[in-house]
Amino acid sequence: MKIYESKDIRNLALAGHGDTGKTSLTAAMLNNAGVTNRLTRVDDGNTITDYDSEEVKRKISLSTSVCYFEFNKKKVNVLDTPGYGNFFPESRGSFRVSDAMAFMVCGVSGVEVQTEKAWKIATELNKPGIFIVNKLDRDRSDFEKCLEGIQKKMAREAVPVALPIGKEGSFSGMVDLLNGNAYLYKDDSGKFEVSDVPAEMADEVATAREQLMEMIAESSEELMDKYLENGELSEIEFKEGMTKAIAARELFPVFPCSATGNINVMQIMEFITNIIAGADSHTNKCMVGEEEIEVPVDESGAPAMFCFKTVSDPHAGRINLFKVMSGVVTPDLILYNPRSDTSEKPGAMFLLQGKDHAPVDGAHAGDIIGVAKLKDTVISDTLTDKSSGYAFPPVKFPEAAISFAIEPKSKGDEEKISTALRRIAEEDPLLRLGRDGRTHQILISGSGQLHVEVALSKMKERYKVDAILQPPQVPYQETIKKKVDVEAKYKKQTGGKGQYGHCKISMIPLEKGEDFQFEDKVFGGSIPKTYIPAVEKGIQEARMKGYLAGYPVVDFKVTLNDGSYHEVDSSEMAFKIAGSMAFKKGMEQARPTLLEPIMQVEIYSPEEFMGDLMGDLNSRRGRIQGMESTGDSQLIKAQVPMAEMLTYESTLRSITGGRASFHMEFS
Repeated sequence: MKIYESKDIRNLALAGHGDTGKTSLTAAMLNNAGVTNRLTRVDDGNTITDYDSEEVKRKISLSTSVCYFEFNKKKVNVLDTPGYGNFFPESRGSFRVSDAMAFMVCGVSGVEVQTEKAWKIATELNKPGIFIVNKLDRDRSDFEKCLEGIQKKMAREAVPVALPIGKEGSFSGMVDLLNGNAYLYKDDSGKFEVSDVPAEMADEVATAREQLMEMIAESSEELMDKYLENGELSEIEFKEGMTKAIAARELFPVFPCSATGNINVMQIMEFITNIIAGADSHTNKCMVGEEEIEVPVDESGAPAMFCFKTVSDPHAGRINLFKVMSGVVTPDLILYNPRSDTSEKPGAMFLLQGKDHAPVDGAHAGDIIGVAKLKDTVISDTLTDKSSGYAFPPVKFPEAAISFAIEPKSKGDEEKISTALRRIAEEDPLLRLGRDGRTHQILISGSGQLHVEVALSKMKERYKVDAILQPPQVPYQETIKKKVDVEAKYKKQTGGKGQYGHCKISMIPLEKGEDFQFEDKVFGGSIPKTYIPAVEKGIQEARMKGYLAGYPVVDFKVTLNDGSYHEVDSSEMAFKIAGSMAFKKGMEQARPTLLEPIMQVEIYSPEEFMGDLMGDLNSRRGRIQGMESTGDSQLIKAQVPMAEMLTYESTLRSITGGRASFHMEFS
């Protein structure tokens, strides 16, 4: 496999709501580039990027899959990301390492929830992008309506670079506004004919082309002068101006498409390789000590890689996926991991084509590679030349939204389950493992019930061990509403050396999310400095089991004001017990309050079920915040207590016959 230079590499993340056609578009691009000899399909379970058995069974993408193709002497790395609510947050790592994003919009449903979320993340990351209105060969598809939705809900700067030829069943190609050619397709082979613009579209094309040219001219004073002088831009000026406008997020091209019909996919591939800027035009934020700098994607720089994903391979074991952020990396390098303060030797490197691997002798800045059998590298780690001091910031993944207790189906399998789940969690940044402090059960937390069920299915298939999912755990908390001053003295004499610890503390409420603070205001040595951490430790341990119902106590501050000690009988243990006693005494007086977790819920459903869904949410103590129309469906936004949402997935399926989806996160 040829090693590509940075200028010839493109990293494209496909983003959008579930079932908008990301995997189908990937399949069409791979087929057109000659990677596959036929057009693979999600329904047939034979696509390169949906290769996991759970994905094949459920016919949805559950995690990001990486593949690549060569086209126009360029290498395009495609990151096919999941779009369903339970799995979408995993995409954040892939969005981070992309050079541009392609936002998929269903031509029938229009702009949907997860596409909007992907857009918001892209805005945070300052990523350029294009919009692809897909499924335009379907009944009730509408390119103009989708364009209006894109401009209203996401990018006002979204503008067509091509117009669709035909509608619904007669959709057969596009008119390219850059070169004025019409491209017509007869089947899903990817082959097309070039023809003149249909006569009935001439006025529409002229107007759209003028609008596009004006937007590009406005992005540069030099181009505007040429546009005003000549009345138009040359084809070279048009393309170069578009490249710069896209990179600056001043323009977001919109394409008409049918991925399953392989209509206009070739033109999208031409655009990606000829118009979208190369990897070498980008920089990445990086910490060097306490200073944040911008590191250019430069082959001559210090070698550095960023781990954005981990996958498990039955033969190679754990594989770390990296983007080369700087320099050139080769298997013989010894690289430094600043998080773990250890060194790693990459060894064998390879390119990823879904589940298949192709060995490679190295990679230049901007490329994406896989490395197996690293000892101490996880998602968000940097590997670099130690002298560079580089440490790229970690990917920000959301907290788990729901927790379940699990029990082994067979006695004695608990250790096997723990080991298996730890391995699965290594490749899933949304999965959290722990133990219930009271019942000692294994706890598994994820973004939703389906997310957790999929993790257990993987465990059963890969490691041949099964478990029973217990009802979800609701993470109630406790807090205080009143300031109090209390003291506690622990004194014990049993003959010989006794125990003595005495402390006076204040407890005050804090704002939501501030958790716990401890301040030492002891003066004059009434408590020796060596015993003060013991007081804090005693309070910390005691607050894990609250006064009202044994839940953790949060959002309060303790100030240690005074106390006393005994030169012989005082000890760290005595002051730890005294701190615990003072906390418990304070809780009795500080108006303890139980905190119930509230979820921000988004439900996407056909309009016909709105009445039943609203009634059900009201019965769950939900507070409806609003509704939005998205094509022929509706989005409901609500806040609902978590305890009422534990079994919602099955209820929603029952009400809508499986035609709705939802996502929730902590409010």
